[in-house]
Amino acid sequence: MPNSNEIKGSWEELKGKLKQEYADLTDDDLLYEEGQEQEMWGKLQTKLGKTEKEIKSMFD
Repeated sequence: MPNSNEIKGSWEELKGKLKQEYADLTDDDLLYEEGQEQEMWGKLQTKLGKTEKEIKSMFD
């Protein structure tokens, strides 16, 4: 599972993978801002019905 720095460095690519897998995700759902990571993960968890760990494991 990638760490926060790895996710931040390749976020555009990872965001594209999520949008392909889950077409109902919006750019607002995937907004990655410095200091707001937990808020973004919370939105994704709610929208996808998965844990943060499950979502991050999709990037392995």
